[in-house]
Amino acid sequence: MAIDTEKNSYTIIFSIIMVVVVGSILAGLASGLKPMVKANERFEKQQNILYAMGVNNNEGANDVAFISTDKVEEEFKKYIKKQYVFQGGELTEDDEAYLIDIKKEETKAKNDDYERRLPIFIGEKEGKEVYIVPVRGKGLWDAIWGFVALDKSMTIQGVYFDHKGETPGLGAEIKQRYFMDDFTGEEFLDGTVFKGLAVAKGNNDPKNLIKDDQEIDALAGATITGDGLAVMLSKDIKMYMPYFKTLN
Repeated sequence: MAIDTEKNSYTIIFSIIMVVVVGSILAGLASGLKPMVKANERFEKQQNILYAMGVNNNEGANDVAFISTDKVEEEFKKYIKKQYVFQGGELTEDDEAYLIDIKKEETKAKNDDYERRLPIFIGEKEGKEVYIVPVRGKGLWDAIWGFVALDKSMTIQGVYFDHKGETPGLGAEIKQRYFMDDFTGEEFLDGTVFKGLAVAKGNNDPKNLIKDDQEIDALAGATITGDGLAVMLSKDIKMYMPYFKTLN
């Protein structure tokens, strides 16, 4: 018996079957790829943390080259000596602190009864100890985030920034080498007072040679992204002040 493919019922049944079949295939693929996705997320965080403390594959003056995924876990264990969670004034060692979801912690912290978990990574390179912390904020269009490596005096030893949807050639430049390198040596403290950092236009120091003015030269045409980055650094790094006071 021939099937009448001109009937509306045939079209509806065929569409339902296709939706079920395609949906099942996609669900299977998503389930099968989930471990790979999780592994890639883990590698990316490790790469970013290491980059902030100066462990990377940079060669040229403008390179932003990470440790390769096949080596990053080994390098992470080599350079990151301790991982802690700072919460409510208490410090707890946690070997998976780097997996803490900062976005979720921000959301939970909107509840006044919740003490936010703050990850801290203690790294060592060439005999020098550094403290790497995550930051997250908002640019012009969407989220911006990164990691900041500090010494005991809260002077920046290196950074890594990234974004979700900033404008190419403008706000997206926050992840370029020439911009990130300018942060090295900048100080968050004025004496013992936390001042934060400003990403400012016309700060009379376009090469950022002055490191005690709490200012970084802004990106051309990216004022809102730069302001968002400055707010991100000031609000998130300030949360770690009680921890750094215990070091000095």
